Amino acid sequence: MKNLLLLTLTIIVSPIIHAQACTPAGDETSYGTSDTWIGYLYDNIDFTSYSGSVNEGVAGNPNFDESFGGDYINYNTNGCPVYTETFSARYKLTKTFTAGNYQFIVGADDGYRLSLDGGLTWIIDRFFDQSYNFSAYATTLSGTYNIVLEYYENGGGNRVSFSVSNACIPTGDQSIYGTGDVWNGYIYQGANFNTYNGMVTEGAAGNPNFDESFGGSNTLYSTNTCQVTTEVFSARYRLQKTFAANNYIITVGADDGYRLSLDGGSTWVINKWFDQGYATSTYSAALAGTYNMVLEYYENTGDNEVSFNVAVNSLLPVQLLNFDGKAAAKNISLSWKVVKEVNTAYYIVERSVDGTGFAPVGKVYASTVVTAGPEKIYGFIDPSPINGSNYYRLSMVDIDGKFSYSPLIKILFEEKKTISIFPSVTSHTPVYLAVSAELKNGSVEMFEMTGKKILQIKLPSLVTAGQTITLTLPAAPAGNYVLICKSGADIKAKQIIVVR
Repeated sequence: MKNLLLLTLTIIVSPIIHAQACTPAGDETSYGTSDTWIGYLYDNIDFTSYSGSVNEGVAGNPNFDESFGGDYINYNTNGCPVYTETFSARYKLTKTFTAGNYQFIVGADDGYRLSLDGGLTWIIDRFFDQSYNFSAYATTLSGTYNIVLEYYENGGGNRVSFSVSNACIPTGDQSIYGTGDVWNGYIYQGANFNTYNGMVTEGAAGNPNFDESFGGSNTLYSTNTCQVTTEVFSARYRLQKTFAANNYIITVGADDGYRLSLDGGSTWVINKWFDQGYATSTYSAALAGTYNMVLEYYENTGDNEVSFNVAVNSLLPVQLLNFDGKAAAKNISLSWKVVKEVNTAYYIVERSVDGTGFAPVGKVYASTVVTAGPEKIYGFIDPSPINGSNYYRLSMVDIDGKFSYSPLIKILFEEKKTISIFPSVTSHTPVYLAVSAELKNGSVEMFEMTGKKILQIKLPSLVTAGQTITLTLPAAPAGNYVLICKSGADIKAKQIIVVR
């Protein structure tokens, strides 16, 4: 590897040399015993091209964490070696469990799934390309089970892990509401309140507002009794609260789905029950009396966060019903709905990168709105959002100059990467790769049109935005080839023609 001036990097890689032909050993069907797995390895991601078997776990302890010796190397089996890129493994173990509660935690980079009935059904199923993460499943077992753990690696790093332990028994009556502005939160493994894991509290005496990130993504979050993995989980928060007669504005936000009820879950005044980056919604109403509030949340993949805020809305010159935003490929669109718009002059849209220091990014005049009934709906598009978190608020201004702010909303904007490979026709070896945004842990593969891979290049761990990489290709015969650049979920395929 050689660094050129400024941002140009030259990489010279020889074609991969695979091991010579050999005879694989193992019947691909037998189960391991005494807590020692039999793992069957395949030189493809779909359990074809069987190469041989290995063992994982030891007598009395079936837990293991396997990284196959590293990336882009030959991993030995009892038969033939497997190259640790685009391969798969099927681990089998017959295990007897004494009656009790157990928790399984399985993780991998890329796809993984776990079965307790020989592969008929999957209690954990995340069989898709991904960086390393793990999932947990708790259940009651008694007797003997044929356990199957399947794994595949498609690109980049490789790792698979398994552990089983006695699970704790969660406590807490899931129907009880918190009081005194302190929520009772009931936490579940699974995105649809599948397995109850215990109780937490949010808010504080006299202040029900909270913002919870669960200690981070794909980690362990503790309840009053058990832990939950913060990937594919859900929460149901309950609070019985008495409101003095007034106008209130409630703001709820989350990544992923969230919904809020004021009547114990019979109806939802805010309902954003779908996968999304962190976003917020507002609800404005006149409240008086006691309400059974339910805030439900689920996290599917990636980051996790849920927040709640309530404030008196009596000072607003216009009644704001909701304020929402949505990120698109190149911009963020904002919308808001109002009623009782009397003597309102205009709305200023303000943006911040940290939720504290705001600057105006646009103005919408009240006179320009098209009215359909008593409610009025406005919209604004921010054409140049910041890559990352964008906080917005409205400054609602009367014709006499008086103004009031809306609650904040937070929208996550992720700049899309553009990967360019050029030229399309070359008579000499170099081709070039350029990116519009930083690329991490990428690789480039070269294939013949038959599908045979003839070259693998591992890019630097970080390619910065605007950087150009020079790729030196092997002296391949004239013809058509395909170059594929991969970095996580970003994939770019480019057909090139080599002429001599």
